[in-house]
Amino acid sequence: MTALLASLPLIPFGAALVGLLLRGRRLPAALAVVSAAATLVVALSLLSLERLERTAVVADFVDIEVTAGVRATTATVWVAVTVAVVALAVQLYSVAYLHDDERYAPYAAQVSLFTAAMLLVVVSADLVQLLVGWEVMGICSYLLIGHDRRLPEAPRAAVKAFLVTRVGDVGFLLGIALLGVRVGSFRIDTVLAADLPAGTRLTVCLLLLAGVAGKSAQFPLHTWLPDAMAGPTPISALIHAATMVAAGVYVVAVLYPLFAATPVALTVLGIMAVVTMLLGALAATAQADMKRVLAWSTVSQLGYMTGALAVGVPSAALFHLLTHAAFKALLFLAAGAVIHAIGSNLIADAGGLRRSMPVTFVVTTIGLAALVGVPPFAGFWSKEAVLAAALHEGSGIAWVVYGVGVVTVAVTGWYATRLWLGLFFGPPRASSPHEPPALMRGPVVVLAVPAALLGFVALAPDFSARLGALSTTGPSPELGHLDAAVLVPLLASAFGVALAWLMWRRDPAADPAARLPGRGSFASAFYLDAVQDALVTRPVLAVSAAVLRADESGVGGAVRGIGRGSRGAGGRLALLHRAPMPRAATAALAGALVLGVGAVVLRAVL
Repeated sequence: MTALLASLPLIPFGAALVGLLLRGRRLPAALAVVSAAATLVVALSLLSLERLERTAVVADFVDIEVTAGVRATTATVWVAVTVAVVALAVQLYSVAYLHDDERYAPYAAQVSLFTAAMLLVVVSADLVQLLVGWEVMGICSYLLIGHDRRLPEAPRAAVKAFLVTRVGDVGFLLGIALLGVRVGSFRIDTVLAADLPAGTRLTVCLLLLAGVAGKSAQFPLHTWLPDAMAGPTPISALIHAATMVAAGVYVVAVLYPLFAATPVALTVLGIMAVVTMLLGALAATAQADMKRVLAWSTVSQLGYMTGALAVGVPSAALFHLLTHAAFKALLFLAAGAVIHAIGSNLIADAGGLRRSMPVTFVVTTIGLAALVGVPPFAGFWSKEAVLAAALHEGSGIAWVVYGVGVVTVAVTGWYATRLWLGLFFGPPRASSPHEPPALMRGPVVVLAVPAALLGFVALAPDFSARLGALSTTGPSPELGHLDAAVLVPLLASAFGVALAWLMWRRDPAADPAARLPGRGSFASAFYLDAVQDALVTRPVLAVSAAVLRADESGVGGAVRGIGRGSRGAGGRLALLHRAPMPRAATAALAGALVLGVGAVVLRAVL
């Protein structure tokens, strides 16, 4: 079992190393797909695993041990299976989607490396080892978001994603370092068993939350994720469904005993969650680009996950992570099929596609139904688990999470219905749209199965306990239990769906978002990018420019002055050395005379 668990990140890592040396398409594609399939087979073979941990000390710095090893529970394996399924779907889909891309070989290798990095985070038994996977994901996101160099916005989006997540990663690194110094080890089980002072624990948790806010796109470090849509659509599916943004939620679940003992940190996490979920949903209502609708939807759904963590039910957060991965990967790949058919990302350029693209219509309907929380689709079960956890906690931040969560359900119903109607109903606008090739259609159809049915696993008698075992904070509530309270979010989602349909029905050719009050604020996500630009980006650039000028005129000027002085003195000596013979002889005679006079004077004195 240990060898199989260790092979999860090693298989795609090996494929990435070999793939970076390859050229062309056929061999890189085969390597990428086969390695992703092998990773999935290994992950599935581990589903019976209940708990395993194996570590070995690899370095000892004074009083701090650094170990390497693997650590897993059933929840770990479920997450690994999810990562492997989405990675395989993305690799297969990309073969057709990027069929004429000259840089396909490095792309496929980078996707494999991205997958390996996420799996390293999932199975790591040591925080330093986990940090390696965490940082490699950041590098891969930069490379893949900026993959299409023909698009001017792609490099900018890649740099933005890299820098914004790095801001959070500074805190994450400091938090891990502080844990290692205080505990004397980076081994996760040792850290969780340590009795830390309350102040140290709070400091560590807040520092770690900075990293989580960056990676999992939580307010206020969420702004990079919608811009990341400049990358290829399959990469959007991978980032939003199974890597990168899922990493922060997963790490908090792994370290949850640390957070559970720090109520202030959970309150901070809850505030981040409610702002993120509502902000993301409102921003999604007014986007013209179908991928940006889905991107802001991801921001909102991540708020549900962190909200579940904030109210003390990490199993609900992980459950929503699993179902969200299925329906969000499906939605992005289906959006890619639409973009492939109409040649545009804009909802306004689509319309009436249900007849010309019936398969895409059906799978998108399943994905959006899961997103809205329509029973019995997967998102219904996991979203109800989150809201039920908040309702039953019934105190403090939990009430806020529940209330904002219900409002967000209604907003989600509105923007999902708007997207569905805009793409598949109304007057057709695209010329000759058609279904994508089978290699693009197949992965989307397969993903529709978990998007529709994955929620039913919550009815298994031991599923909740197995999912909650990752966090080791006590018994986990039954995730599949439903009561009368389920009617509230169902009514909220029905209200949002009905309102969007009524607004569209008045004029099927018009965009319902055009009649939204506050549309400009929603479309710009409340101008937070502009605020960050004014408060952070411009001041930093101004300080950088001032430092550069000071360096050039001060330090650089001094260095250049010394250089000019040295060259001048050297030039004068060189002129003397190259002087004609009479002048040289005169100089030599004068020198000898000075030496002679000096000798006489010294002798007289002595």
